[in-house]
Amino acid sequence: MIEAIKKDCDVRMHKSIDALKSELTKIRTGRAHVSILDHVTVDYFGSMVPLSQVAKLSAEDARTLTVAPWEKEMVGKVEKAIMTSDLGLNPSTSGMVIRVPMPALTEERRRDFGKIVRTEGENAKVAVRNIRRDANTVLKNGLKDKTISEDEERKGQDLIQKLTDACVIEIDKIVADKEKELLDV
Repeated sequence: MIEAIKKDCDVRMHKSIDALKSELTKIRTGRAHVSILDHVTVDYFGSMVPLSQVAKLSAEDARTLTVAPWEKEMVGKVEKAIMTSDLGLNPSTSGMVIRVPMPALTEERRRDFGKIVRTEGENAKVAVRNIRRDANTVLKNGLKDKTISEDEERKGQDLIQKLTDACVIEIDKIVADKEKELLDV
């Protein structure tokens, strides 16, 4: 029973870490990287699909992304989708290729992004701690129902605490790396 609880915790905590990584890819660092456009969706014959499914995305240089739609009639829709996204980007079209210049970030904007990164990191830590709390509740209920002994409960809580500590350290490292990346000019 304890092994199953630990395994469930491990899976759920790593999903929280993956969600944090996904959120942090949306935060621009001033350098061109195709993952910035990951959450942009385009209307493709009545359904919203990710930009990467209707166009080839690439980084032309450190400050410019290129988007090459697979179909000619998608150029306008792709350009509009990038413009209306919450990224603050202004694409320019030349034939079948859309160039997306990345504006340089000001020092103040970098600090704002740093605050957002720390907030996202804290949210991930809260999620991990909530998972720990849920697992400890399951262990306490097991003790109350007499399906596990006090020693097993204590051992289970120690295992879950070690797992929590490892995940919190990983979250701190991810946040520190992203902040460093933001502050590099």
